[in-house]
Amino acid sequence: MRDWLHEQATVSPQKLALIIGEQRWTYAELNQLVNAVCTRLMREGIQPGDFVAVLLPNGLPYVCLVHALARLGAILVPLNTRLTPAELRWQLEHVGVKLLLVGEDSAESTEEWLIVNCKLLRVNESWLQATPLTINHLPFNINHYQSVVFTSGTSGRPKGVLLTFANHFWSATASAYRLGIDPNDIWLSILPLYHVGGLAVLFRSALYGTAVSLHPRFDLPAINHDLDTNPITLISLVPTMLHRLLPSRTSWPASLRLILLGGAAATPELVQRANALPRSVNGNLYSVISDQSSVASDESLTINNLPLTINHSPPLVAPTYGLTEAASQVATMLPAAAARKPGSVGKPLLFTGVKIVDEEGVERPSNEIGEIVVTGPTVMAGYFDKKIHRGEHREKKNSASSALSAVNPSIHTGDLGYLDADGDLWIVQRRSDLIVSGGENVYPAEVEAVLRGHTAVTEACVVGIPDAEWGQRVVAMVQVAKDETVSPDDLITFCRQHLAGYKIPRYIQLVEQLPLTASGKIGRKQVKKTLLTIFSS
Repeated sequence: MRDWLHEQATVSPQKLALIIGEQRWTYAELNQLVNAVCTRLMREGIQPGDFVAVLLPNGLPYVCLVHALARLGAILVPLNTRLTPAELRWQLEHVGVKLLLVGEDSAESTEEWLIVNCKLLRVNESWLQATPLTINHLPFNINHYQSVVFTSGTSGRPKGVLLTFANHFWSATASAYRLGIDPNDIWLSILPLYHVGGLAVLFRSALYGTAVSLHPRFDLPAINHDLDTNPITLISLVPTMLHRLLPSRTSWPASLRLILLGGAAATPELVQRANALPRSVNGNLYSVISDQSSVASDESLTINNLPLTINHSPPLVAPTYGLTEAASQVATMLPAAAARKPGSVGKPLLFTGVKIVDEEGVERPSNEIGEIVVTGPTVMAGYFDKKIHRGEHREKKNSASSALSAVNPSIHTGDLGYLDADGDLWIVQRRSDLIVSGGENVYPAEVEAVLRGHTAVTEACVVGIPDAEWGQRVVAMVQVAKDETVSPDDLITFCRQHLAGYKIPRYIQLVEQLPLTASGKIGRKQVKKTLLTIFSS
């Protein structure tokens, strides 16, 4: 077997593979570009098992590098473009990368603040020029490490998650079983390629033979233009992105069949609002219904072979739960089921097992909260260990380049949730975000949901800060809606109507905009840091 992109280019050379803005590439064209990048990497001495770091925004060079490194058997180390120089330097040194690739527009001082034992190269258009050289394809090993993806880290240093091609393969297969595949699918992808969700979409498209419409960032005009001019069928969003997108739209395009919503807990209200938007077909607003008997005989418009009617809300949103350590998706609920059971992320995907355990590791019964444990072939090969995986140990090829087989690998996620009587998963909170105040557990998600229920509030983030008397004090940062006026005391009074006393925030800071991470999630760590500064001053 050769790598997945090459196989797809052989089978379907003229099929659309990639859209970026107004540019399009077929699988044959993308494959040639990847060959050109492979040639450049080989000239730089890249060999199988080498760690290659990439510090680039989403774009054609990054896509080509992902596939080229896979083709050469090198291991991708995708770097978060929003990290500080010190954070980046630590990750580079921790992994021991051989080559660091940056964009031409990177700061001139890059060489100075990334003083590590690796070579730095700037990627430019010359990397994508066609080459007459023949690339010697290595046998593609599905158990080979594909990447070291750093988690954001809940405390201390982030951890490098070792993902294999097998992890991506089983994730893509399970996702296809759950979401279905249309040969003409175009997946609008906004997540950065240093995020497991961004990488997953690239590999899935190559396996499915479908297309990706890649965006460099979350830009409302660009996303809306894409939705309205291209036949987009799927889009991946985090709740904050969907919340920002909804006010800019009056309808969804007819081609869109699914909104995969994950990365953070989505409120039932957000899902309901998204599902309430109708479909636009030839300038008219319609919605899908499944009961064909209720459609008048003169109505012939269809979407996905389902008849259309006016004034019915089509479910589009599929809430999902996943994590880097499980190569993206773990559980996903299809739109129709999610509309009937708002708040759940559904059943685990095919091949994936989920159980809920207590602090002693004993499995808990239905409807009881505990830690979520995930088992299956999508679970990572492990966390990067420089004693085993560093380049100086590459003579041990098995340990340096490939994952050892494991029986039912599992990961204790640190997330809290429960399985209901139907086997559907409900996410309660990250364990690291749990607040213990006066011996009582406070789940920030519950308090945030109440705060969002106030008409003047668009978003909220609740954290715990150290308190000498209570252990932790519940505090919040609240994003106020435009043209709305509310005071912290108003919100505290509102919370008293819905929450037990120990759950009520003792302090609320009002802001116009909550900080966000690169993937569009609320920057909980930054919120906590800001609020800690207030109380320590």
